[in-house]
Amino acid sequence: METLAAINRWLAKQHVVTWCVSCDGELWCANAFYYYDPARVAFYVMSDEKTRHSQMTGERTQVAGTVNGQPKTVALIRGVQFKGEIRRLEGEESDAIRKHYLRRFPVAVALSAPLWEIRPDELKFTDNTLGFGKKLCWLRAEQA
Repeated sequence: METLAAINRWLAKQHVVTWCVSCDGELWCANAFYYYDPARVAFYVMSDEKTRHSQMTGERTQVAGTVNGQPKTVALIRGVQFKGEIRRLEGEESDAIRKHYLRRFPVAVALSAPLWEIRPDELKFTDNTLGFGKKLCWLRAEQA
């Protein structure tokens, strides 16, 4: 559990996630501001349904991505890689998450784009501040 706690603390300080989806042999990546829920171990992003990545996602699909800082020194590199599933939120579930998202990013109140849940099944946190190449790994199956 300490591994997940360390990952959660770092993710709470970041705000942009990159994720990639695949459909019919094509790959596409996107970036967005995120709200992260440590209890669910899930990212929530707002993205218009007309975007290429949303069109490729459909109801739900496999996803992989990263969250990383931009340090100038190798010793300070920190970042998370993940794989899991992305799905569009609907109804009350979407309404509840939207409140959290708008609290974090008030400027998004002007947008009517849908919310999406990125639910990682695996997280790998590289943290060079703990030693060069130090990795902390978490699997959702370990929590079941």
